[in-house]
Amino acid sequence: MEPVRRKALVDAALRVIGDHGSLAVTMSDIARKAGVSPALAHHYFGSKEQLLIETIRSLLRQLRRDTVAALKAAQTPRARLSAVIRVNFHADQFAPETIAAWLAFYAEAQRSEETRRLLVIYARRLRSNLLADLKALLPADAAERIAEGAAAMIDGLYIRQSLKSAPIGIEASIALTEDYLNALLASASPSREDGATTSNSQGQMT
Repeated sequence: MEPVRRKALVDAALRVIGDHGSLAVTMSDIARKAGVSPALAHHYFGSKEQLLIETIRSLLRQLRRDTVAALKAAQTPRARLSAVIRVNFHADQFAPETIAAWLAFYAEAQRSEETRRLLVIYARRLRSNLLADLKALLPADAAERIAEGAAAMIDGLYIRQSLKSAPIGIEASIALTEDYLNALLASASPSREDGATTSNSQGQMT
């Protein structure tokens, strides 16, 4: 039962953070949501901080699994770039509790070295996934510049969506990122004739 209960506590932590909109929750709040005693929650995780760190790790593991699956299904470097973009704007990432958790963890990273370390891992992984396939299409210096810009655009659009400050939906966010990528790919390699697939403004492969 231990793996089941640990997962139930992580899921409960995510929901409680979503309800509160911050990490100002107690182990008792989380245990109650999971339907277990606070003592059992402490037994499995030791402290609220350790449970919250495991919640971040759980989010990162799920994002990594989704990314790996999407990349395996893509056939070309350009298609893999689109796969990375789409995974980061997947509807699951926009569940209210997931949004609240990501924003709360970014705030927590200002004081928690472990939280900061995990979020740096996420940022490096996103950049690495973009850069790997951009290098197959462009010179290294251009690939690095575009990878940084695309990663920043993905994170920025996610934050704007989470704060509901952008009057666009998930598909429109994907399209904006695809348009940005297409424009820079064209300007960085205007004479390239390699038959690499491109995407239209809706993010569909053509």
